[in-house]
Amino acid sequence: MKYMKLARCRIEKVLIANRGEIACRVMQTAKKMGVHSVAVYSDADRHSMHVAMADEAYHIGPAASQQSYLCMDKILDVAKKSSAQAVHPGYGFLSENTEFAELCKQEGIIFIGPPSSAIRDMGIKSTSKHIMSAAGVPIIEGYHGEDQSDGKLQSEAARIGYPVMIKAVRGGGGKGMRIAHSEAEFHEQLESARREARKSFNDDVMLIEKFVENPRHVEVQVFGDQFGDAVYLFERDCSVQRRHQKIIEEAPGPGISPEVRRKLGEAAVRAAKAVNYVGAGTVEFIMDHNFYFMEMNTRLQVEHPVSEMITGTDLVEWQLRVAAGERLPLSQKQIVLRGHSFEARIYAEDPNNNFLPGAGPLLHLSTPQGDQCTRIETGVREGTLHLISRDL
Repeated sequence: MKYMKLARCRIEKVLIANRGEIACRVMQTAKKMGVHSVAVYSDADRHSMHVAMADEAYHIGPAASQQSYLCMDKILDVAKKSSAQAVHPGYGFLSENTEFAELCKQEGIIFIGPPSSAIRDMGIKSTSKHIMSAAGVPIIEGYHGEDQSDGKLQSEAARIGYPVMIKAVRGGGGKGMRIAHSEAEFHEQLESARREARKSFNDDVMLIEKFVENPRHVEVQVFGDQFGDAVYLFERDCSVQRRHQKIIEEAPGPGISPEVRRKLGEAAVRAAKAVNYVGAGTVEFIMDHNFYFMEMNTRLQVEHPVSEMITGTDLVEWQLRVAAGERLPLSQKQIVLRGHSFEARIYAEDPNNNFLPGAGPLLHLSTPQGDQCTRIETGVREGTLHLISRDL
């Protein structure tokens, strides 16, 4: 296979192109492996935990993400200046940016993530649905065509049958997504989804799918290497959500039989192999009495620790090893499910303002002591200035 021609190389220094919890998480594993870490920071993060944890830290601009963490040239300049062999994008920011992955490749810097082609194909929902269908991964009945006229979309909604989900093809995080329960409200919901999609993604192309009422949201952790191999590390149930954002993650999914668990995992591996996937990724499904492909997140997710807890793995270590050209550390038969794990996200919100994100200094933070059965994943400490545009 073409992947086998790639030479192995040791990653001795990695730049983490991110901030907060995920930057700290990557640095912990890097330190364990003897890999030096390079942090980048904006004006707002000068005194942040990830800056203090890093072996080296470089200032990259003002607090606004567009002028710092989303500025590709600045990130790559620091990578070259610090002699980092690789860039770990974390999640958010540039983690699913095809242009950034390509620029890293052009500069001879390892992008710790999948090839840009996989990011591109999985980032466009209509394209991903076609690829998944061809790979034998179950998908929901829907319309993913080029004709975006109101009349065509409405006729397709009628063909599929209400209620329908209206989704931005480049959407994510619940943005550009609306439910139309009847033909009478279709046009209003379509226009609302388009407005949000234009604002969030600068693209208002929509797809229409059958809306599965009261479904479970289950995602499968997958991992691929540069030799064409891929495995699954079981599923996480993330049905407990608010504003389309996950709040509780549970692994493995409760009430899922061993047979369905195997079928979910095998479908997720087919999805990964269909796009020559390399690194950590998550294939998301919705479930009723069957399961259907929803999307693939082409990065390490916030929720990865619950998968690590039930499999005894370190997925960041896997990322670094696979990016350096090594084979997957374990085969599918060697990955054993042990125990049960929950993850709960803690939000800084204002209960007096409809629980919108809160702002200001973090005056008090008290967490349980971490041990073999308890993990505290954080990038903040008491006294941290928590900005409204950032996650806690």
